[in-house]
Amino acid sequence: MTRKAIVLLSGGVDSTTVLAIAKREGFQCYALSFDYGQRHRVELDYAAEVARILGAVEHKIVHIDLRAFGGSALTSSIPVPHGRTEKEIATGIPITYVPARNTIFLSFALAYGEVVGARDLFIGVNAIDYSGYPDCRPEFIEAFQHLANLATRSGVEENGGFRIHTPLINLTKSEIIQKGMKLGVEYARTHSCYDPSPEGKACGQCDSCLLRLKGFREAGCDDPAAYTQGKN
Repeated sequence: MTRKAIVLLSGGVDSTTVLAIAKREGFQCYALSFDYGQRHRVELDYAAEVARILGAVEHKIVHIDLRAFGGSALTSSIPVPHGRTEKEIATGIPITYVPARNTIFLSFALAYGEVVGARDLFIGVNAIDYSGYPDCRPEFIEAFQHLANLATRSGVEENGGFRIHTPLINLTKSEIIQKGMKLGVEYARTHSCYDPSPEGKACGQCDSCLLRLKGFREAGCDDPAAYTQGKN
């Protein structure tokens, strides 16, 4: 019997790779994206295309407005940092952190999973090449999985039926890209930028762009994304 999985899909490198991994592992994938008031809403167009190309059974976009709380450069008028060094990116929690975002997203995935009968949740968190977000750490994932199996009917009746998969958590960005390329992922159809132009082109200078460019450079291949200026 084919297992079902909920895959959190932003349309970026990591979540797209995760969807490809889940498909390769034989899951029927239900992709879940969020229109949460992010300034880089263009990512949802990419997520929809990725879900179609990779054959998701269903793709839902849930509308929640985290601008009501703000507190992040992605959901308020706070400027997105540009041109930070690798050391700066790796130090502290940046202003692009969205308060409780992964907790919120996984909670929706949990509810979706209960409804469609999926007990496997996939998320593209990474604890190596990332921007210091606390909700990307293994400790958080372990704690949420424990919560999932305490707080749901499915978890209680099935004696701990939910499992959160984090296939990228110990990979560098270049390793993620190499894995995705082996799976046939078309990275030209992904979007990572936090501060895109009105036309949807990547800025090339925000933390997410810099990490993405570094990953492609270290993977020994060109980033196929469209940028507003030259790729560094």
